[in-house]
Amino acid sequence: MDIESGVRILFDASILHGPSHTIAGAFLIGIVAALIGKPISEFALRLLGIPHIGISWTASATGAFFGTFSHIFLDAIMHSDMSPWYPLADSNELLGFISLASLHITCLILGVIGGLLVLIRYKTRYDA
Repeated sequence: MDIESGVRILFDASILHGPSHTIAGAFLIGIVAALIGKPISEFALRLLGIPHIGISWTASATGAFFGTFSHIFLDAIMHSDMSPWYPLADSNELLGFISLASLHITCLILGVIGGLLVLIRYKTRYDA
């Protein structure tokens, strides 16, 4: 979804977050990501020789939709050109919900916790 923003930056657009940064756009991108994420991820893991169990379609869909919708939610908090409910509404009630610093710190802390949980799960699964 950020490909759209990147292209808009290249063309010096005044609005960087368009249709891909709406609930409808996130849903469509989530469908595509769910369908291509499983085979691409399994191929990459095999190519890199990383031991893994198969990725279920449920896991692929959950990850895809959680990723796209959380992206919209987090971007809506920090970007004034977002209209996440478009075409139903042009407003963005989430803008400034928390400070930008608090948002970044929260994402950093959750990222570190998530990374540690992945390492712990990997160690307990493959070191036994």
